[in-house]
Amino acid sequence: MKPIAIARDSVAAADPASAAQGAPQGTPKASLSALDGIAMLVGIVVGIGIFRTPQIVALNVSSEWAFVGFWLIGGAVTLVGAFVYAELGSAYPHAGGEYHYLRRALGRHVALLFAWARLTVIQTGAIAAVAFVFGDYAQGVLPLGPWGPALYAAGAIMVFTAINLTSSRQSRTLQLVFTILTILAVLAIAGFGLALGSAPTPAPAATDAGSASGAFGLAMVLILLTYGGWNEVAYLSGEMKDVRRNMPRVLVISVAVITGLYFLINLAYLNVLGLDGLRASDVVAADTLHQLFGPGASLAVALLVCFAALSTMNATIFTGARLYYSLGRELPLLGRIGLWEERSNMPVNAILAQSAIALALVVFGASTRVGFQAMVEYTAPVFWFFLRLVGVSFFLLRQRESGRTDRFRAPLYPLTPALFCLTCAYLLYASIAYTGYGALVGVGVLLAGVPFIRLGATAKAA
Repeated sequence: MKPIAIARDSVAAADPASAAQGAPQGTPKASLSALDGIAMLVGIVVGIGIFRTPQIVALNVSSEWAFVGFWLIGGAVTLVGAFVYAELGSAYPHAGGEYHYLRRALGRHVALLFAWARLTVIQTGAIAAVAFVFGDYAQGVLPLGPWGPALYAAGAIMVFTAINLTSSRQSRTLQLVFTILTILAVLAIAGFGLALGSAPTPAPAATDAGSASGAFGLAMVLILLTYGGWNEVAYLSGEMKDVRRNMPRVLVISVAVITGLYFLINLAYLNVLGLDGLRASDVVAADTLHQLFGPGASLAVALLVCFAALSTMNATIFTGARLYYSLGRELPLLGRIGLWEERSNMPVNAILAQSAIALALVVFGASTRVGFQAMVEYTAPVFWFFLRLVGVSFFLLRQRESGRTDRFRAPLYPLTPALFCLTCAYLLYASIAYTGYGALVGVGVLLAGVPFIRLGATAKAA
């Protein structure tokens, strides 16, 4: 079989139909360094979760050893997924990321359904969820009335949309600053907690044998939610310099940094609060600093979480719009969002479309009065369903193009992608079994995308 040559992504070359629409204003440039990629990835992942989920994880483990061990297992599972994405990203660099992988392996209809899901559920839901966390903590610093969290959430989305519309360089520079501040803040909490904590007596078991399986499932759903966002690197591959070498570096270094930060800060939580204290705390970072330094530390924690949320939001807006750009190149009906502005090196119309939907979800979340929880339930099942399909695509593409050597190779094949697929399947089940009605809403919106697929197929045929 003739080897398939994959050039640095020119979307028109990868998608001939889009070329027929005429030349765009611009195409993505290979401007992202490995450091840019690491800053984006760490900034997306090390955000709000580590300040919210440790309490619920502690409620579902029987010992301090299990608590720490589960976080390390989460890091190992994330590394397995990173190896899969490192091979896919280095072999098929494309601004469309997962959309492009699914299209090559499973066909256009599956890829379009994923695009619909990401447009209406996954990415926009994630942006809205992060915006609500920022809004909740900003409201504590400067209250704006009963609708304050939603107003802060909407305002943050609009501000960071404007920043990303200005230029790629400005967004990347801001992301590097946010990521550095977040890492330093996490290390400060970990350092103070480990150095000054009093190591309470270990708590007795809180789970019984009959609930052990469910407790493990819920704990892993939350832990992997806290590790979530690493897959966004797929949308940077079309703009990454020397993608074959840098993609594995970005993923492996980022996952190692994230796992180390999570391990240290959770050890600090235990050292200050103990397992019983963690179980009783709704705001673990605030209670940790409160116990060490008194009530004045609450403002510092609120500002820290605000910084972390804004870091995640900026990076998520940056990466998310890349798919909508690719979709606009694919479907004539959505051609306007498939324009890449040469001056800013950004898909400006795609960013605007993404933010408009995220703002609509903020309105939906505000109406429930539990915005963050509603967004998590809304996105989780759909996210894990398509992540598993990416794992299946990995097997299909490796089999079809087994002779290629111009890529990073995931180690321990086929064990690595098999573990990735099994993990995604389990988390798909768990995200439905352990969440509320928001999950059903997300699945319903996904199914509503079937007419979108037909419309896309009709437009393509025409």
